[in-house]
Amino acid sequence: MKLYQLTENYQNLWDLVEDETIDISIVETALKTVEGAIQEKAQNLAVFIKSLGADIEIIKAEEKRLTDRRKALENKQSGIKNYLQSQLEIAKLDKIKTPVITVAIQNNPPAVQIIDEAIIPAQYKTIVPQTFTIDKKSIADDIKKGISVPGAESTQGRSLRIR
Repeated sequence: MKLYQLTENYQNLWDLVEDETIDISIVETALKTVEGAIQEKAQNLAVFIKSLGADIEIIKAEEKRLTDRRKALENKQSGIKNYLQSQLEIAKLDKIKTPVITVAIQNNPPAVQIIDEAIIPAQYKTIVPQTFTIDKKSIADDIKKGISVPGAESTQGRSLRIR
């Protein structure tokens, strides 16, 4: 039986407790049976949740390992590319063409370097709206002290803990 079905049955049995025409000992026995089944299902689901958590941690570690490896390869590639370019420039060779590959040093498009932002004319400046973040911890502290904060309220949620 599915957990939601067991929960439904458990609730229905509790509703029967209020019915005086039904023998309470039968209802109590049924409640204990359903409660035991719910506990078993909950235990199995909790173990599965913990197992998924362990898998998640393994995947995160593998992602980090692969990211570190990718970055190392990118650094190696960049270093070798810079080395090749510097050696070709020393040899005053702008292009090498072979049947397999062509290597060429060429000029990049012109780039603008800002030397002093303060003296750049206004026509070249764009106003970007400021962004802000809300300090929820300070708001929570003030609400705990009894201070009303317009636009905010304190809520108390519930979550499942597995130990």
